[in-house]
Amino acid sequence: MQRTYEVMFIVRPDLTDEDLDKLVSTLETQVGTAGGTIKSVDKMGKRRLAYEVSTFTDGMYILFTIEGEGALIKEVERRLRVQEQVIKFITVRVDEEQKRLAKVKAIRDTKVRGKGTRAAEQAAAAEAAAPAAAPAEPASAEPAPAV
Repeated sequence: MQRTYEVMFIVRPDLTDEDLDKLVSTLETQVGTAGGTIKSVDKMGKRRLAYEVSTFTDGMYILFTIEGEGALIKEVERRLRVQEQVIKFITVRVDEEQKRLAKVKAIRDTKVRGKGTRAAEQAAAAEAAAPAAAPAEPASAEPAPAV
C-alpha cells in the first residue's frame, strides 16, 4: 500500500552544493527505482541545531516528501544511516497525521455546533421567560409610605 512519508535529514554544514546535489539526486534515483515517487524536495538551508551533534552546531536541512511502501522507506533510512554527510534524520508517516488532524477537526466542529445550539436554546428560553417575568400590574405612581 502506497503511503506518504516525510523524510527530513540534516547534513554537515561544510558540505559543498555539488556534494549536496549529488546526495539528493542519489536518493531520488533510489526512490524512483524502488517504485516510489518523490512529491517534493525542499532544501531548507543552513540552520543552527538545538544541540551539538557530532561536533556540529549548524546543519543543512533537507525535506523529502515520498510516496511509497514501507520497505522503500526502510531502505532510504538505511542509506541515510551509512552516509557520512548525514548527521541526523527522521521519518514521519504523513497520512496518519492527516487522519489525526481530520479527527480533531471533526471533534472541534461538533463541539462548536453543540455550543451554538445550546446558546440558541438559552437565548430562546430567555426571550420566552422575559415577558412572563414582567409584572402583570403597572407600577403605581405614588411613592411608598415612609416608616
